[in-house]
Amino acid sequence: MKKDFVYLASASPRRSELLRQIGVRFEVRPAAIPEELAPGEAPDAYVLRLAAAKADVVWNALDAAGAEPRPVLAADTAVVLDGRVLGKPATPIEAEAMLEQLSGRAHRVLTAVALRCGTPAETLLSESEVRFRATTAAERRAYCATGEPFDKAGGYGIQGHAAVFVEQLRGSYSAVVGLPLFETAALLARCGVDFWLTARTA
Repeated sequence: MKKDFVYLASASPRRSELLRQIGVRFEVRPAAIPEELAPGEAPDAYVLRLAAAKADVVWNALDAAGAEPRPVLAADTAVVLDGRVLGKPATPIEAEAMLEQLSGRAHRVLTAVALRCGTPAETLLSESEVRFRATTAAERRAYCATGEPFDKAGGYGIQGHAAVFVEQLRGSYSAVVGLPLFETAALLARCGVDFWLTARTA
């Protein structure tokens, strides 16, 4: 298997930016899979399952198309409050409700990363804790008006306007954004994929 670049099974511009940060050459191949939580499924098992499934979907699609195999990287992120997974809000009302629940409280952010470098995909999990300061209804409404919450787990992006709500972060900033770089680099190294490559050859 050639390892001159990897396929990124995500359309997220944030994950692409983070992968570029560590100098990995990649090609985006988004994976569309059902993201429903299975009955009784724990949040950590949920993100690990989805990350592996995304990697598998892209791997299998490339194989079916007769493409030369290369590693496939995928990730999934969940915001967890009181044991409940907060998904991506579909409406401003849902987004404001999520942000109200997070106001003045700490929550967990789980991000699983998976790398398919053969069979099966290998996965790692990053867990972080984020504490929001107390927010007002006017602040939450104004933040939702930016349009930022609607494609993000938990209804906020720590790398965007919601940074002003974050009082404390324990864990991995890159994982909260969507791709834990420590774990990602570990998986790439095990697979024999070079990173910092683009930085050296630029």
